[in-house]
Amino acid sequence: MLAMLAGFASAQAETWRAVYNVSLIGLPIGTADVSGQISSTAYRIEATAKIVGLATILSNAKGAATGAGAIASGKVLPAAFATTAANSKMTRTVRMALNDGVVTGVDISPPIEDRPGRVPLRDQDKRGVVDPVGSILVPVAGSQPLISPAACNRSIPIFDGYTRFDLRLSYVGQRRVAAQGYSGPVVVCSARYVPIAGHDPNRPAVKFMINNKQMEVWLAPIESARVLAPFRASLGTMIGTVVVEASAFEVDAR
Repeated sequence: MLAMLAGFASAQAETWRAVYNVSLIGLPIGTADVSGQISSTAYRIEATAKIVGLATILSNAKGAATGAGAIASGKVLPAAFATTAANSKMTRTVRMALNDGVVTGVDISPPIEDRPGRVPLRDQDKRGVVDPVGSILVPVAGSQPLISPAACNRSIPIFDGYTRFDLRLSYVGQRRVAAQGYSGPVVVCSARYVPIAGHDPNRPAVKFMINNKQMEVWLAPIESARVLAPFRASLGTMIGTVVVEASAFEVDAR
């Protein structure tokens, strides 16, 4: 997997690194570090996240993810995705291979329990998709400005190895932000969760998310690659609002 990811490094790529602080109802609960190389034709990204502060009393969860693939005609075309999530009870690893938006293989260890009530996955649910890492990049095709409604007005088809859902974005407006490495405009998108398969429609959390209108993402530009990436995201949950916001968003040309 590492060799495959390394193959997507580009001599003309931008090196991008972002550090995010995660809070729940204003209280710090976690951090995330995302870095990688991104060009107008390819990407390779690595991410880590962990619970911090008083939140570790309730959970000592942490995770890591990697993803790589191509970018063409304003679309992300993943080739490889892997993630590991761990808490005090279990560690689970998901590995997935894709080709031109089609899932060609998935390995989940330990396997996800096939519980009654889950909407079955079909072959068509594994076509024309992006993985969770690839989904954080938003390419803008053509010569239109990166900070524009075109960045938001789209639906992102996501498959994480066992559930398939759409993230439907809509344009809200623009803001100005400042963090280490970037000061300037971002485009603001509202987001809606639309489950397709692999979920249990009777779960309260799923019902809540379907009706959740408190989701928003702010996207900052990675100019030469003609893509945007999250600067800030907010999500209403059943116990309060979670905010993920960059304290650093640095882009260096190689």
